[in-house]
Amino acid sequence: MSANTNTTEESFYFILTGIPGFEAVHIWISIPFFCLYMISLIGNTTILAVIWTEPSLHQPMYMFLSMLTLTDLGLTLTTLPTVMRLLWFNARKISLEACCVQFFFLHGFSFMESSVLLAMAFDRYVAICRPLHYASILTDAVVRRIGMAIIIRCVVAVLPPLFLLKRLPFCNSHILTHSYCLHQDMIRLVCGDTTINNCFYALGLVICTLLLDSVLILVSYVLILKSVLAIASQDERLKSFKTCVSHICAVVVFYIPIISLTMVHRFGKHLSPIVHVLMGNIYILFPPLMNPIIYSVKTQQIRSRIKRLFSGQRY
Repeated sequence: MSANTNTTEESFYFILTGIPGFEAVHIWISIPFFCLYMISLIGNTTILAVIWTEPSLHQPMYMFLSMLTLTDLGLTLTTLPTVMRLLWFNARKISLEACCVQFFFLHGFSFMESSVLLAMAFDRYVAICRPLHYASILTDAVVRRIGMAIIIRCVVAVLPPLFLLKRLPFCNSHILTHSYCLHQDMIRLVCGDTTINNCFYALGLVICTLLLDSVLILVSYVLILKSVLAIASQDERLKSFKTCVSHICAVVVFYIPIISLTMVHRFGKHLSPIVHVLMGNIYILFPPLMNPIIYSVKTQQIRSRIKRLFSGQRY
């Protein structure tokens, strides 16, 4: 394949990497991967079923949780076929078109998760700082509009770098360092000028989405903390803090892996390939796996209804 291979060639494909150095035991490695994927799917599906079938949970807080659950399901299903196919059947080839589709959904759901976490932070701010106006501010119509805005925002964020990437030629090397298609990974293999892609995506887009979202979430919790500390009763303070614990855990579970993966790609070129693969797998597996556990353990309403669901009780 020549150095100026055009991205529009039908024969162009990428080679996915599994766990470097452990190719001989991929079938055994697939067992924990498959179990983690199944736990994630079952956990998120259960949370979603509990919320949808329980009328008392049809409130803004749980509607946002439904959005988070759907996002985690999307993130899991985006990578599950590719990863398991590689580990089970050593199927490493993936076409440019399939890689671009996975790129779109993987990054789209990542940005969507950040947006949903920001919406949930706003929900907690209104609930604690303006409790008397909660029902009038976060109406069903407002929640639906927020959901639509999140989807539109993510599509608009992901499509430009995808089109910019497709216009560039790829080099002789077409080996990706992960078991799925990441923008950071694909851009390494481009022979042309990637200044626009790197400036637009790696800097401008990340600043306008992930960084902005994290700053706004931090600001919301500063305001929440200020409001909670003004409450005279210690019991009421503790009760208010408890309503935020699950969301804080979800924020930590999402942002630490994605920031770590970004730092490894940008500054960790000297690190072992296994470190890149490990961080990449934590990024795709950890948030969808942990969020159902966090909300089923920390949220009493969810926990009690899950027990009722599995015990067969209706009331």
